Amino acid sequence: MVWHITDSADEFLAGAGDFLHARPVANTLLLTVTKTLRRRGSHAFGDGTPVFGWCGEGAFLRTPPRAALLTDMPPAAAAELAISLAGTDLPGVGGPEAVAEAFAAEWHRLTGATPRVTARHRLYRLDKLIPPDPPPAGAVRVAGASDRDLLVDWMAAFQAELGEDPGSAAELVDDKLSHGGLMLWADSEGWPVSMAGITRMEAGMVRVQCVYTPAEHRAKGYAGGVTVAVTCAALDAGATDVVLFTDLTNPTSNALYQRLGYSPIEDRRTVEFT
Repeated sequence: MVWHITDSADEFLAGAGDFLHARPVANTLLLTVTKTLRRRGSHAFGDGTPVFGWCGEGAFLRTPPRAALLTDMPPAAAAELAISLAGTDLPGVGGPEAVAEAFAAEWHRLTGATPRVTARHRLYRLDKLIPPDPPPAGAVRVAGASDRDLLVDWMAAFQAELGEDPGSAAELVDDKLSHGGLMLWADSEGWPVSMAGITRMEAGMVRVQCVYTPAEHRAKGYAGGVTVAVTCAALDAGATDVVLFTDLTNPTSNALYQRLGYSPIEDRRTVEFT
């Protein structure tokens, strides 16, 4: 199989678009990241030049300095991709467990770099929404420009908890505010206590993300309330698939989303090369 490598998002979508859109749930990350790059420019996720690739059985993209994101593909295709990328300064890969494992094994053979699993995530898809009963105290509202400073602070704290660079918090908040993609849960006195966001719709798919509650407001049901709210907003906008990712080391969030009606689809891992 032949891997086609390019730095053009348009060329990538021309070659891999049908493949990605055939499974929008599984390919949620590549779809949304590529569309963001086309909308906000090639440096939307950092100073490095993005790299894309596809073959008949899979696709990948990378926004340096981040790891490459791999779709599902046969292990042999993952190994061939490792060969195609040999000689690049690749720090790691993320993707379905078997795919990431196959790529990492071939990368180790080619480069001698030691693969180390640094994160495990689970992809969920909404089955049937089950709002919490009773609902948490308070109410939800769409976040607006007047909430920006608070949202930037919360987004930076959220990214820091994930081990990500919080330097992009303001840009991420501004992008989401531009399409009404952030909601706030306010307590019974009207004070914001939790937030959640959604992506723009792609191929009928919307991803819930940036669900964050400051430590002093946790364990009161606010995250469940705001997650239900953004899920309803996605459905009302016409989404046919609503998805989200969880960290498999966080049993609280995994249990919460299943109580709300989300069902597990597949597990993924991030592998870094040292």
